[in-house]
Order: sequence, then C-alpha cells, then structure tokens
Amino acid sequence: MNAKHTYVAIMAGGVGSRFWPGSREARPKQFLDMLGTGKSLLRLTFERFLPICPASHIFIVTNAAYKDLIREQLPELTDNQILCEPSRNNTAPCVCYTALKLAALDPDANFVIAPSDHIVLKEQAFLDKIQQALSFAAGNDALITLGIQPSRPDTGYGYIQMETEVQSGIFKVKRFAEKPDIETAKQFVDSGEYLWNAGIFVWNVKSILSAFQRHATDVYDLLCQGDGIWNTADEQPFINHQYPQTRNIAVDVAIMEQAENVYTLPAEFGWSDLGTWASLYHELAHDEQGNAMVGGTTMALDTTNCLVRTPAAKLTVLKDLNDYIIVDEDDVLLIYPKNKEQEIKAVTALVKKETDDKYL
Repeated sequence: MNAKHTYVAIMAGGVGSRFWPGSREARPKQFLDMLGTGKSLLRLTFERFLPICPASHIFIVTNAAYKDLIREQLPELTDNQILCEPSRNNTAPCVCYTALKLAALDPDANFVIAPSDHIVLKEQAFLDKIQQALSFAAGNDALITLGIQPSRPDTGYGYIQMETEVQSGIFKVKRFAEKPDIETAKQFVDSGEYLWNAGIFVWNVKSILSAFQRHATDVYDLLCQGDGIWNTADEQPFINHQYPQTRNIAVDVAIMEQAENVYTLPAEFGWSDLGTWASLYHELAHDEQGNAMVGGTTMALDTTNCLVRTPAAKLTVLKDLNDYIIVDEDDVLLIYPKNKEQEIKAVTALVKKETDDKYL
C-alpha cells in the first residue's frame, strides 16, 4: 500500500463518563495513562499508526477544549492536523468534516478513522488488517469496517452480520445489529456469521463523500459550503459557524446502515474498546488474588478480584473486599461494586446535581 495517499484520523473528543472519577471533563480518559505504561491512550494510538503512514499524515479530531492537551501529548503535529469541533455532534459530522479536509489535501486520499481509546494487544495483526482494508478501499468503491471475531456473547457491543466473501478475508456486510440481549448474543456467536463492531473504518475520500451526498445530504450540504477554505486560516471560523448546525448522529446510523457498498474484515488482534472500569480490569495484570492494581502501593488483605487505581505516592490498605472498583483521584474516592459499574454514568449525574461541576 502506497503511504503517499494513506492518512489516519483519530477521534479524541469524548468525555468517557463511565471512567469517572479518573476521566473528567477537563481531561478525559484518552489523555490518561490507563494501563500504567507511562503513555496516554491517545499517545499509544498515535504510535500504533506510525508504521502505516508518517506523522504528517495523522490527524486528530477533537473538541476545541482539548487542543492544548493534544499539542502537549503529540508535539509532532502541526495545528492543521488538529481538527477542533466546536460542539459534540457524534461521529457522522466528524467523519464528513475530516473527509472534506483530506480531500482538499489529496483527492486520492485513503484514510482510517478510529477511536483514540481502544486497546490493541497484537499490533502487527492489527496493522496487517488495516493495510488489507486500505488496499481494498484504494481499488474499490467501498466503505469498510473492521469486525472483531467475538470471543464471548457480549451484550455491550453492536454486531455486524457477514454474507458473501468478495475477496480473500473481505466480506460484504448483510446488516448491522444493535447491542443485543444475552440470548440473542449467544445466537449471534453460535451462528458464526456475526462480528463485534469495533467502530474502526477505512475508505477512500471519494467513496465516503459520495455516501454522505446520498445518505446524509443535510450534513454534507452544511459542510461542503467550505470549498476553498480547507487547510487555510478560514477553516476554523467556518467550522465554528457551520458545525453546530449539523445533525447529532453516528456515522454507523447515517451512512453504514444505509449504504449498499459496505464490507468488513473479520479480525482478531487482542482488541478492547476500554469502555468501562471492568474492561480495564480484564486488560491489566492480576495478582494471585485476582486484583489489578495501578499507581501507588496497595496492601490487599483477604481482598480478591478488585480493580485498584491510586496516586503513585499513596499507600492503600484494603481488607475483606471482593469484586470492587477502588479509584482514588485525590479529590474524589470511588468505591463501587464491579458488577454494578454500569451505574457509574448515572452517579455522575447525581454528583452534578449535588455539587455542580466541581468534581466532574
């Protein structure tokens, strides 16, 4: 694959409220060292794509509030490589904006658009699939999504149903399925026809812009008025005015579920979307009692299957706990049953009601 026409866009504008109190409005999870590696999730994602294309071809799509954080963590980038959204309108406007900007730079651009907060344990296997998808996108009018071979009937992911294999390892998509209940998830996995939807997309700028013109005309019409301003000083004022008027809708719904030319590559590369504290727990190393600990020193006495995240200089002593999330962020201490972690997003609403935004 010719890197000359290869680009990557990393989406880094989310808040990550399920990771509160680690993830905050001012510094969401993608900017944090969640794995104890010394690097943020964003930095790890950026470095993961460097074998695909040079740093000059990697763009970050983020909320305007995080521009300085991007500069701090990715000093290799120019200001033109940081796309600042003035509002959070989901992924469809984000993809359309990115495609228009890249098409102005390179009308033959093929690009990957991926979240900034995923884990990939088998990086070479990941890169091989990305290269295969880029090659297919360069030669075909195709919208491609990476599908993850499911390892269990998980209810937390959307699913992709495959049909015809059109090329070695590349399948036409029959349909997308929303997050299922457990019985439906079991049926999906048992059938062998379904993959997890990882939200990692690959396409040529012509293909995706054509899809917007056909299936999300309102979004396209608002943003395509910027002809001639992309990659100039006039781009940001235009985006500041037009972007908030776009519809709040996911690219999956606006484009992928509507289009006929959608394909998927089944893949297995040690993927996690790292959406919750429990998913982080599963990715970390565990001690003999099944505890995963990041940060300071923890003495876990008769304590099992817990996730413990504390400040580096702090000693924490735990006794007789099982299956808990313990997150100490100095101004907030969270102690919560791991099997009830889906409530944490709702807890942040309660915190906001009681304390305004002070702890968010």
